[in-house]
Formats: sequence, C-alpha cells, structure tokens
Amino acid sequence: MNQLLEQFFDLSIMAEVFPLLMQGLWVTLLICLCTIPVGLASGLLAAIAGGARQRWLRWLVVVFVDLFRSLPPLVILIFTYSGLPFFGVRLSPFAAVCVALVLSMTSYFCEVFRAGLESVGPGQREAAASTGLGRFTTLAYIVVPQAVRNVLPDLVSNIVEVVKLTSLASVVAMPELLYNADMARAATYNATPMVLAALIYLAILWPVVRMLSRLEHRSAH
Repeated sequence: MNQLLEQFFDLSIMAEVFPLLMQGLWVTLLICLCTIPVGLASGLLAAIAGGARQRWLRWLVVVFVDLFRSLPPLVILIFTYSGLPFFGVRLSPFAAVCVALVLSMTSYFCEVFRAGLESVGPGQREAAASTGLGRFTTLAYIVVPQAVRNVLPDLVSNIVEVVKLTSLASVVAMPELLYNADMARAATYNATPMVLAALIYLAILWPVVRMLSRLEHRSAH
C-alpha cells in the first residue's frame, strides 16, 4: 500500500516538478486566451452568416460546420501541423494548435449561437424594425444579447471542453501542462507528475463545472 501511495502521491516529487508544471499551465492558459475569444467571435459570425439571405453563404457555413464537426480535433491538428507544409504553409507548434482549435471551436460555437439566435422570436426583430432600428443594430443590441443569455450554459460547457482539448498540444511537442507532466513522469519513473497535473486541471475546471450546473439549474426553472 505504501509503495502504491509513493508511486502516485510522492510529495517530494510533487514539490520538485511543480515549477515545471506551472510553466506548462501558463502555456495552456495562453492557448486558451488566444483561441477561446477568437472561437467565440468566429462562431457568432458564422451563425449570423448561416441566417443570411444569400443561399451560397448559407451553404458555405453548412459545409464548414459539418466538415469540422465531423473531424476529430486531433486530426485537424495533425493536418494543420504536418499536412500544410506540403502546400507551402509551415506553422509553428503554437500557431498550429491555435488554428486547429479555432477551426474546431468555430463549428461547435456556430451551432450553439444558431440555436440561441433561433430562440429569439421574430416579434423582437419586428418590434425593433418598427422603431426604425437597422438590421445590424437590431442584431447587436437586441437579438445577440438575448441569444447569448439563452445558450449561456452550452457556451460555458463548450469552453470547458476547449480547455481540456489544449492537452492535444502535447502531440506537437508544445510544452503545455500535460506534455510537461509526461516529461516529468518519464524523468522520475513515477506517476506522481501526472496525478499532480490532473489535480491542477481539477482545481481550474471544477469551479467552472459547478457554475455550469447552477446555470443549467436556473435555466431549467
């Protein structure tokens, strides 16, 4: 039993590898800061474009969303990092991770925002038009705020998934949290660094998950 505890909860190893894991956590947070706002904005724009009057634009959004929702994020990342060089485009590991996550996130956020936009009744738009508001002003100040509020639990849930997906960056040797934990595990021949990484993920995401549960509970009532 003591050997099992030492294999997974060696406090001396935790103290030794903690700075390395904090460096990896910073990279993870940097990826999130660079991808989540862009993914949210591009997802909203795609959802708005999906309701455009131009049929070709609507079909373009449908093809994009279906394509990147069908492909696993890992496949998108491998193609972005290893496939694009065959077309003369070579991205750094950080850029490849950001591009892959944004493409995947945009497709999912687009569907969430689309459901939110459709949840706002046409009467809201008609009332805005009767007061002389233009299409853009109506979207920006009336439709979009209500749509975001209606799908807020789904947005938060997808953001949590994005934070977990940053671990895919280890595939292209990005020194994020999971990659550094795995390197520390290999160096120490001990699973403690992986346990510590899991605890760090838990400390970051558990409060968000609890907040999500409360949001879902409130929206149900």
